[in-house]
Amino acid sequence: MKYISTLIAVKDLEKSKQFYHDVLGLDVIADFGANVTLTGGIALQTLDTWKDFIHKADADIVFGNHAAELYFEECDMDAFVDKITALNFIEYVHPLFEHTWGQRVVRFYDYDKHVIEVGENINAVVKRFIESGLSVEETAVRMDVPVDYIQSCLE
Repeated sequence: MKYISTLIAVKDLEKSKQFYHDVLGLDVIADFGANVTLTGGIALQTLDTWKDFIHKADADIVFGNHAAELYFEECDMDAFVDKITALNFIEYVHPLFEHTWGQRVVRFYDYDKHVIEVGENINAVVKRFIESGLSVEETAVRMDVPVDYIQSCLE
């Protein structure tokens, strides 16, 4: 068994392809008309063909149910947040905030209300704490992880 990708149904395939390209930098690597595979292991499927595939033509597909998310990591959270702040079409689940362990995250919706989380890469979190003057040991305490984990992030 091998995991291949996550497929999400979308109402407007062209609009969704543009969103994932412009916001997250994903490119189309295969275009089969009603199904598109993007870099990063995500596939987009038109809503009508999705209903056909699952043999539920009359199904009420519920968008925006907050039951799952697509998770991405970013090394430069400040630049990414500046980028999406400049886009006037981003609808936030919540703005940028910092978890107790120090990782900064933002969640927002795509056009079909799929939740997208972009979290700061953990190595970037460690680097940020070290550059702020915390020692390896203090960073481990701040992030509630073992010292060897912090050291491995710095290697």
